[in-house]
Amino acid sequence: MSETMVNDISAIDLSDRVTIKNPLDEKVCRKLKSTTLARICVGRAGPRYRTETLLRFRADHAVAMDAVWSSVDETVVDKLGFLKVQTLVNSKDEYIKRPDLGRCFSEETMKFIKENCVDSPDVQIIVADGLSAPAINDNIGDIYPIMLDGFKAAGYRIGTPIFVKFGRVATMDKISDALHATVTVLLVGERPGLAVGNSMGSYMAYESSASKPESQRNVISNIHKNGTPAVEAGAHIVSIVKIMLEKKISGVDLKL
Repeated sequence: MSETMVNDISAIDLSDRVTIKNPLDEKVCRKLKSTTLARICVGRAGPRYRTETLLRFRADHAVAMDAVWSSVDETVVDKLGFLKVQTLVNSKDEYIKRPDLGRCFSEETMKFIKENCVDSPDVQIIVADGLSAPAINDNIGDIYPIMLDGFKAAGYRIGTPIFVKFGRVATMDKISDALHATVTVLLVGERPGLAVGNSMGSYMAYESSASKPESQRNVISNIHKNGTPAVEAGAHIVSIVKIMLEKKISGVDLKL
């Protein structure tokens, strides 16, 4: 390596890295670190973080910021055949400042959805960028085919897949109401933390509607390679949707 180059601090595996000087029991420290992504057993320099800890914190914060402010690679959803629509939001800055606009569509967009999508599907799949574009870029290519195969194998009528730009969770209610979907599944980028920037969540509801409370939904979160892998999450979503269709309920009323 050139003397002018330094190692990428974000590439260091912290899962068992103990940087406390002369720990009382390093084995216990490593065991603790294996159970959490929290910044423990890092030591200190006087009352402050050590340089490595501070630099890693700033690097992880940058990853989180990039996740929020970047955009989904739309060629990914194009290849999977998604119909693309946009909420009332016109920019990423507005999306952050006006979450209410990220829950609504214009009359023209709603008309477009009704005219171009399958009506009364058993399962309606929606993808929204949410607060992490990398979550969609990294996971949708693995999770969507698994879901599609599972629903087809079960004999369900599948709706036209929809990608919502600048979308928040409540967009699933608007689309479900418009298309009379029996079960709606939304895949959305989750708010990134200082450990994971590409985590995706799945919100599911039976007869999802804007007239119902938030408690109508079931959620699977932390879908990413170091959480619940996308392929595994896709199979789990299919199994939950089957129960919803069988019992005709979702949310807090659904006992899994």
